[in-house]
Amino acid sequence: QVQLVESGGGLVQAGGSLRLSCAASGRTINSYSMGWFRQAPGKEREFVAVSWSGGSTYFANSVKGRFTISRDNAKNTVYLQMDSLKPEDTAVYYCAATQRAFIAPTIDYWGKGTLVTVSS
Repeated sequence: QVQLVESGGGLVQAGGSLRLSCAASGRTINSYSMGWFRQAPGKEREFVAVSWSGGSTYFANSVKGRFTISRDNAKNTVYLQMDSLKPEDTAVYYCAATQRAFIAPTIDYWGKGTLVTVSS
């Protein structure tokens, strides 16, 4: 079992930045693809970013160029640096880990989420 705990959410003005952290415990994350989904009020959960176990990264078009994902396997932690935030980035952000395809139905472990609110 892997437990994921997110932190770093909060309220920020449009154009600002936040860094989310996801601390994993139970197993090392080296062999897992790690990343983030988000869910805005009234909307379905959507993919944001992934850091594959091999080191490559991939982003949703809506955040490409503004968000950066990184991982520190020694600390068993994944980070999401969010810059140039927009009101439409407001959502609960969920950390996710899987050894399968990085899509919602095949995520092995989910965090409980951290709320990000971007004011205009």
